[in-house]
Amino acid sequence: MSFKLTEEQLMVQSMVRDLARAKFAPKAMERDKTKEFPGDNLKKLGELGLMGMMVPPEYNGSGADSVSYVLALSEVAYACASTAVVMSVHNSIVCESILRYGSEEQKQQHLSRLATGEIIGAFALTEPNAGSDPARQTTKAEFDGDSYIINGTKRFTTTGKNAGLIIVTAKTDEAKRHRGISAFLVEQGTPGLTVGALEDKMGLRASDTTDLIFEDCRIPAENRLGNEGDGFLIAMTGLDGGRIGIAAQSVGVAQAAFDAAVHYAQEREQFGQAISKFQGLRWMIADMATEIEAARLMTFSAAEMKDRGENYTAQASMAKLFASEMVNRTTAKALQMHGGYGFTKEYPVERFYRDARVFTIYEGTSEIQRVVISNHVLKDKRKP
Repeated sequence: MSFKLTEEQLMVQSMVRDLARAKFAPKAMERDKTKEFPGDNLKKLGELGLMGMMVPPEYNGSGADSVSYVLALSEVAYACASTAVVMSVHNSIVCESILRYGSEEQKQQHLSRLATGEIIGAFALTEPNAGSDPARQTTKAEFDGDSYIINGTKRFTTTGKNAGLIIVTAKTDEAKRHRGISAFLVEQGTPGLTVGALEDKMGLRASDTTDLIFEDCRIPAENRLGNEGDGFLIAMTGLDGGRIGIAAQSVGVAQAAFDAAVHYAQEREQFGQAISKFQGLRWMIADMATEIEAARLMTFSAAEMKDRGENYTAQASMAKLFASEMVNRTTAKALQMHGGYGFTKEYPVERFYRDARVFTIYEGTSEIQRVVISNHVLKDKRKP
């Protein structure tokens, strides 16, 4: 890897690698079967300051940079992708949104608890008829005295059941379309909030994904995040950071599949020699290694731009697009290299293959990333 990491970044990577491979990886396959939420993993991450990595120390965070976060998240994903997706939404979207848009009171009350992992955060944007087009959402928040009353249904909410705090978007002014969307902090257990059934998913099975149903759910006005009408901006800004997180997860899962495939190819013998000696497989290995390296560097580049305070929207989308499609190609090749064994649950590549599939879908499909990237490119071309 040609990207120059600092000594501190390398220490973070080493620490998380040791933890994840020793404690998370051995239980990952069993969690995949039972769908047991990785609460114990998240507790360990919280104890090490990894659930508030980019949160300043005054709010119990680690104050780390985005590159360190990418390194940590990739190592967690290498060992257990279900743990990584919870860590990613919690850090990238929930903590960062409150840090950026929250009042001082909200930061003291909620962010300081999130940063230690005392509570887990969730983000509720998607609805049954509003996915890639969030302006179509129908969840409403009506102002009533000193409160807002929320009504509507959110779909595919990661950690919807186990989250202690949820950022919810809802329309406060129907006429303004996306400019009429606001964001709210809703605590789990608030009257009027019901958690729907758990989705029975193809992959990431230990992370819970649920509907959230709001029926006359009354929350204090001070629980609004930012100003009225800021909800769409808060969501899009949060998704920029979230897309770096998905790229990091993609790199971690791809590296795990690649390492498993290389090990298998060196051990498996056919026609009197290790299958790693055959040119067809060697070329597959070369392509996999090259694509993983490219995705890793694109992810680092987007993270560095974020750390420098530059506009990184397009770079985050590029990293997410390339890395998420790369991990699907890589896991498919890793499974192919295992032959019939890859199609069984005896080897972990079967799980890697399933876990990777959603990465091109959530937090903006590959098609949406191409819209974001092309808009950025064509906007720049119009400049004199």
